[in-house]
Amino acid sequence: MMFPPMAEVEQFKLCSTCKKPIAFGSAYFQCSVSTCNRPRVGLFFCTVECWDAHLPMMRHREAWAERMTAPSAADFERDEHAATERETRAKEQGPAMTDPNDKQRRIVGGASDEPASKDVLIVVSKMKAYVRAASGMNTSDGVVDVLSDKVRELCDAAIAEARLAGRKTVMERDFRAPRE
Repeated sequence: MMFPPMAEVEQFKLCSTCKKPIAFGSAYFQCSVSTCNRPRVGLFFCTVECWDAHLPMMRHREAWAERMTAPSAADFERDEHAATERETRAKEQGPAMTDPNDKQRRIVGGASDEPASKDVLIVVSKMKAYVRAASGMNTSDGVVDVLSDKVRELCDAAIAEARLAGRKTVMERDFRAPRE
């Protein structure tokens, strides 16, 4: 599909419902629900009535129309040009990350032979809520590491039990009583 050169673009976007053009610098409406505002979806509405027409199809539980202002033609062209340059650089660099602010991807729980020794294995909010409900006490953040270490010890013992039993599945009975 060929897109017209930037100089030939006469409107910001088309209304997602009635397909009328939304002019540069004019008011338009967006849905408050984040899934309607993602770059690949990008729903734009010329009036609140057009926004309202998409609700039965999308079945939002709670939504409202947010009034926005379209950029000027120059701003739009500059943003589109910058996006095109970023895509070109990303293709030239290959699959490596292009944004220096992105953190390296971390794979958790893979099939590695090395156990993830410092990962937190406890749902902290649930543990703190339990301690507060049971005793009325607060819980120090240092408890998380200690509990994670204890859980690792229990899991290691259960893994050994499952191996001794010739299974590849750790079961609840492996946590009950380790063999002496």
